[in-house]
Amino acid sequence: MKTFVTAVAGLLAASFLSVSVHAADLVLYTSQPNEDAQSTVDGFMAANPEIKVDWVRDGTPKIMAKLEAEIQAGNPVADVLLIADMVTLERLKEAGKLMAYKSPEAANYDAALYDADGYYYSTKLITTGIVYNTGASMKPTSWQDLTKPEAKSLVVMPSPLASGAALIHAQTLADVDSLGWDFYKNLAGNGAVAAGGNGQVLKSVASGEKAYGMVVDYMPIREKAKGAPLEFVFPKEGVSAVTEPVAILSTAKHADAAKKFVDYVLSEKGQQGFLKLGYIPARGGMALPAGFPTRDSIKVLPLNAAVALKNTDRDLKTFSSFYGSN
Repeated sequence: MKTFVTAVAGLLAASFLSVSVHAADLVLYTSQPNEDAQSTVDGFMAANPEIKVDWVRDGTPKIMAKLEAEIQAGNPVADVLLIADMVTLERLKEAGKLMAYKSPEAANYDAALYDADGYYYSTKLITTGIVYNTGASMKPTSWQDLTKPEAKSLVVMPSPLASGAALIHAQTLADVDSLGWDFYKNLAGNGAVAAGGNGQVLKSVASGEKAYGMVVDYMPIREKAKGAPLEFVFPKEGVSAVTEPVAILSTAKHADAAKKFVDYVLSEKGQQGFLKLGYIPARGGMALPAGFPTRDSIKVLPLNAAVALKNTDRDLKTFSSFYGSN
């Protein structure tokens, strides 16, 4: 049976691999959108022309499934990960799958945005706030506004069962004294719907099917710039954030190149690349993309990745008790 499981894991690992990696000097697995991933890799190779990078892109759950299959088969291919959230990397850290590296660029970051031992570093801030259709009667400024009668049956949100960012968002708001899990219970009582991911929420609000939604910041801000009838709000209580952290695998075959990649994405030049793509850089002292308010007007709520990881099953069960298993 053990031989069979190993063989299946090997087949799974092979089936996921979508690029040739045999000649690479660095192999990146990432959950960035394809264009963003290519831009990041191009920027790194321009700064490090001696290093050839091959990369594989998919959603974080599929990237993790691929990586786990490779680990089971005894041949993890990736050197470095650039994926959605710190909780996923905290899980890998606790399993002993990450390499500690103290990047000199960390001095330019808030200590809350990276692992103290150097196992992973945030590269950007992708916050979740409120999107509303410009035809809506209420202009929300607070998370609690979504529980008001004016928003009854008009709110949609991504499900934590389908979106890692939505899970982190729920866990973050649940830890705010003025909100807590009662906020999600009251939303459900007000007819809010939880299903699918952020793209589905955006489409629903832009079309007018729903008036209000919870969604990651860059989506409605980009679509508003294209003429969509949308506004995005950073609520006064604060916003959650996924930070697309970077980490080196303990099994990295190209560890020196991986360290250079970490330093690059944390550097001012690397962060400028993310800024040009429309994201809030994690590095301190950077500008924000067009369409965003000033950085000091955005209150990012804290999240303890280790605690969030520990409570994940319980929190999913709590959420499902209000919204079902969508």
